[in-house]
Amino acid sequence: MNGAIHTVTPNPALDQTVTLDALRTGSVNLARAAHVNAGGKGVNVASCLADWGLPVHVHGLLGRGNSGPFEQLFADKRINDRMLRVAGACRVNIKLADLETGDTTDINLPGALASGLAHVGAGDLAVLAGSLPPGLPRDALARLCAQLKRQGAWVLADSSGSPLAAVLANPPEALPDCVKPNREELAQWAGHPLPALDDVVRCARGLQRMGVGRVVVSLGEQGALLVDADTSLLASLPPQRPLSTVGAGDALVAGLAAAKSQGRDAADSLRLAVAFSAAKLQRVGPHLPPEQQIRELAAAVSLQTLDAA
Repeated sequence: MNGAIHTVTPNPALDQTVTLDALRTGSVNLARAAHVNAGGKGVNVASCLADWGLPVHVHGLLGRGNSGPFEQLFADKRINDRMLRVAGACRVNIKLADLETGDTTDINLPGALASGLAHVGAGDLAVLAGSLPPGLPRDALARLCAQLKRQGAWVLADSSGSPLAAVLANPPEALPDCVKPNREELAQWAGHPLPALDDVVRCARGLQRMGVGRVVVSLGEQGALLVDADTSLLASLPPQRPLSTVGAGDALVAGLAAAKSQGRDAADSLRLAVAFSAAKLQRVGPHLPPEQQIRELAAAVSLQTLDAA
């Protein structure tokens, strides 16, 4: 696939990550470090793709009030900035990273952003990622997905809740080519818990039969599941000691996009995506380590073929 790569972030954010030796609720906590990074799912995906050496275009509405960190990130990584500037400021997410447990606690504050991609052409790859800001209808991503499909783009959707439900309610010809929910997001869409891996496989297979070409479900420490017309694969790595879990799912999406751009098959796509996600655990902010480290992680990924159900 030789087309351009585009990411759309309807609701970007500044991610303020505060690192603590251990989070003690109800007490005064001494921070070890604090970092502010331009974020939001599509921005994170673009940043990881740029680290992998792929050119990428970012789209959305960027609040002028705090656009500086985004503009600096785009300039530093030579990301093509197609964000439309609007009045106001993007939301701020506060992340508390607990070094003792490896857990990250999110405190998300309101924000606003939206955009369109009328010029994306046949053969291009588009990633629709994240939540919707106040004021946009719940079917905004669904409409954009339908438009991009009409224009011939290959579409990867990573959202949740009502925006994801609206995307998946599109007619077959307007469905995304790939979706990447986590287990909880998939269960929310299904309307019932998915406690066992077999439950996740059956639900993903149902989505694939509806017309979504590839379904990838992130499973946290269990790895990730890929279901398409030909196979059901579970990928796993030995447990990783995280510096920060923020953006690991976005890195997985970036890995899927990179693999599609590079023409990799399903197995290699899943290996690369899981390697991106695991590599991201060792970085604060939407950044990847050197390429060789990612390739070593990809080679260490274990793949298991599951019952196609």
